[in-house]
Amino acid sequence: MAQASQRIYQLAKEFKISSAAMLKVICDLGFKPKSHMSVATSEMITAVTKKFAEEKQEAKKEMEHREQVREAVTKSSTRIGSIKVADSTSSVARLMRKSEKKQKRKERRRKKDRRTVDKAEVAKSFRATMAGLSGVKGRKRYRRGHGDGDEGELRPENLLEVSEFMSLAELAKLMDHKPAELIAKLFELGMMATINQRLDMDSIEMVAAEFGFDVAPVAEIGDDAREHESEANLEARAPVVTVMGHVDHGKTSLLDYIRKTNVVAGEAGAITQHIGAYQVELERGAITFLDTPGHEAFTAMRARGAHLTDIVILVVASDDGVRPQTIEAIDHARAANVPIIVAVNKIDKPTADPQGIRTKLTEHNLVAEEWGGKTIMVDMSAKTGEGVDKLLEMIVLQAELMDLKADPSIRGQGIVVDARLEKGRGPVITVLIQTGSCFVGESVVVGTVHGRIRTLTDDRDLPIEQALPSMPAQVTGVGGVPQAGDSFIVVKNDQEAKDISVKRSQVRREQEVRLTHGRTSLDKIFDRIKEGQIKEVKLILKGDVDGSVEVLSDTLGRIASDEVKAKIIHHGVGAITESDVLLAAASDAIIIGFQVTPDSRAREVAQREHVDVRLYDVIYEVEEDIRKALEGLLAPSISENFVGAAEVRNLFKVPKVGVIAGSYVKEGRINRRDRIQIVRDGKKVYSGRLASLKRFKDDTGEVKEGFECGIGIENFNDLKVGDIIEAYEIVETARTL
Repeated sequence: MAQASQRIYQLAKEFKISSAAMLKVICDLGFKPKSHMSVATSEMITAVTKKFAEEKQEAKKEMEHREQVREAVTKSSTRIGSIKVADSTSSVARLMRKSEKKQKRKERRRKKDRRTVDKAEVAKSFRATMAGLSGVKGRKRYRRGHGDGDEGELRPENLLEVSEFMSLAELAKLMDHKPAELIAKLFELGMMATINQRLDMDSIEMVAAEFGFDVAPVAEIGDDAREHESEANLEARAPVVTVMGHVDHGKTSLLDYIRKTNVVAGEAGAITQHIGAYQVELERGAITFLDTPGHEAFTAMRARGAHLTDIVILVVASDDGVRPQTIEAIDHARAANVPIIVAVNKIDKPTADPQGIRTKLTEHNLVAEEWGGKTIMVDMSAKTGEGVDKLLEMIVLQAELMDLKADPSIRGQGIVVDARLEKGRGPVITVLIQTGSCFVGESVVVGTVHGRIRTLTDDRDLPIEQALPSMPAQVTGVGGVPQAGDSFIVVKNDQEAKDISVKRSQVRREQEVRLTHGRTSLDKIFDRIKEGQIKEVKLILKGDVDGSVEVLSDTLGRIASDEVKAKIIHHGVGAITESDVLLAAASDAIIIGFQVTPDSRAREVAQREHVDVRLYDVIYEVEEDIRKALEGLLAPSISENFVGAAEVRNLFKVPKVGVIAGSYVKEGRINRRDRIQIVRDGKKVYSGRLASLKRFKDDTGEVKEGFECGIGIENFNDLKVGDIIEAYEIVETARTL
């Protein structure tokens, strides 16, 4: 039943008892947890499971014993009754006469007492009295009912449905307590809070437990505005397919070929390209293709919780083989837990080797069906069209096996694929409807914005009246530009849409403030291990050559302990790209770069998504850093901060001293204590320290920009006019654990 790495309150839920009761059970077993928020170790879980199993077995034996006694009594009563039938008949008659007399007396009392009793008021008064006696005002408790099993079922009368980052005032109202009581309790627990402060889920669970409540997180604000599907109204829907693969392996050519063969009658040219999704109609059904710019968009949407894709088509060129982006696409698809269909492209080329591609793919656990595996592989040519029809048939067949269905009768719900701001039209969003239907004029909530659908167009930019499940559509009329991956919900009216969007905006601002502290980084791993939040550290490795990456992968993969281990979720050769950063953000991983650096786009996204990117030049330093992070032995982070630069304009030879550079400070300042490096023709020729710093004939501690000075370098006299002396300071930053 129970799993390792749980907290005590989670263990209590699994055994259907309160957190306080579970805490008492664990203490009685000889353990000493601090609170219900403490981690339940494997020893605790084993001991608790054993205790409950023993109690259940004892209860079962007791029930069997009682049943045996009951059967024996019944048999005895039957024998006695057969002997004394006559006596019992007369006794029954006497009892009936006594019962009639009692009933008559009761009727006379009712006539005298004309007052009516309100049972509801009595029950309310009783609950209030019992609450007062319990010592906790308004505290709700579990009530044990009787089910069919040996154990009674718990009815969670004290279960609160909460959303993360709800305000303290909202939580107090939900708990029927004064906000001041919650503030005081949080203060006792070491947390300062105000009435309007928004609380994260851990804080909500902690304070709720102190007042005797358990909590159940609500998936998303506005989730209750969704209509639920009816089993009776479910209908088959088209699969949503994303095409991925290495550069120049034919992804775009495949999509273009499919588009050209799907142009409707009378339509000139190809389908409009500004929409990010389109549908293909086949005899056996329709297929929806997501026309994303690459792995980045695929993972960016998954990072925001949008699981849009049903099937991934992996395009591999039969004349080029399995390349870095091919492996990357496999990792992305597996991370999203999506089935993969391999399209072996360019079989029309003389150098094509489809069987060789199948062999290489087995190294990545993709085994073709004809070889006894589970992966569908189709040989094709996007240039000639050979095999494309078979590929489409395989997609439809895979979709039939997946039994994809949706209810078109409810209000529409979907995901934003793309959004932009167009002149004259305002915000235009591309939406993929997942269930239900939407119409022009309906009120919608899209992420944190809301509005009313003004226009609805299909993937060919033609007006439509209705958008059905798995159908891509362009929508205008919302009050802002949402993000890819935001949810799209049709609601009852404009007021409901506004209320939901306002609350979501507040929560998103709170999440952005706290996001900096939420991502995994080497500095925070030790704390999170102690709190039981993680059991493995996910890493993405990028290096300059394949050999180094393999050695690094093997080295880090061997780092493991009873508490935590390093897990490589992706590795590759080349610079750190935006795709790597987005995969790290979606998987909560750390990026390790070995003799490579992130490109400008990747650096920007890493800063925005707060992804930890670490760069190294020596393999053992990577291993040492990861190991120290896991052991909580991180040394201070050392960085070099540029502080100033001076240009050498003249040289003076001083006896017993050496060469003094007559210099002009061009940037910042030069300080006597700073470290320096000599740059000549753009190359670093020396690094060291200053031997002396003078203004005219006097020693000085610092010379600022725009002033001349004399500079002496320790153990270096090979200075030349035009050299740049750059000064920098070493900054040690404590790495918090």
